[in-house]
Amino acid sequence: MAWFLGLGIAGIVVLALSLVLDGVLEGLFDGLGVLDGLLDGVLSLPVVAGFVSMLGFVGALALGTTGLGAGAAAAAGTLAGLAAGWLTWRLCRALRHGQTAATPQGDDLLGTAGSVVTAIPADGYGEVLLRLAGQPVKLAAKGEVPLERGTEVWVAATLSPTSVAVRPVER
Repeated sequence: MAWFLGLGIAGIVVLALSLVLDGVLEGLFDGLGVLDGLLDGVLSLPVVAGFVSMLGFVGALALGTTGLGAGAAAAAGTLAGLAAGWLTWRLCRALRHGQTAATPQGDDLLGTAGSVVTAIPADGYGEVLLRLAGQPVKLAAKGEVPLERGTEVWVAATLSPTSVAVRPVER
């Protein structure tokens, strides 16, 4: 039983190291020819760690709770390890290939409505509150005319990543 528990604990340690070191351990095997590309998929460290952990823990459980011998316990652990490895591979693949929304760019601000939160003088900067991708964003703003606090504005141009040119909304 000590062998099975040792395998289970070793798998957990390898999994923790692969999460903490995030690819450093996999980088040790780069350039080995035959293994190129395999470590990114089926033989990645999380998959191997999941397999070894389940082999060890299920093997120890089967050996300790049933009257089966070490061979049957190893077979049960191998089946559980294969299932855990496959599930880990599928989860890692789904996380790696998941799509994210496009990151908003400066041009996405053009035409956005907002309101002045700090008055904008004729020749200086104030602040406006806009909504970008559903989130409130407070930016420095410059206008052609002085704008009082609370004035509704449209973004006319993006001056920098943190400032915009605005004009009042005319109704």
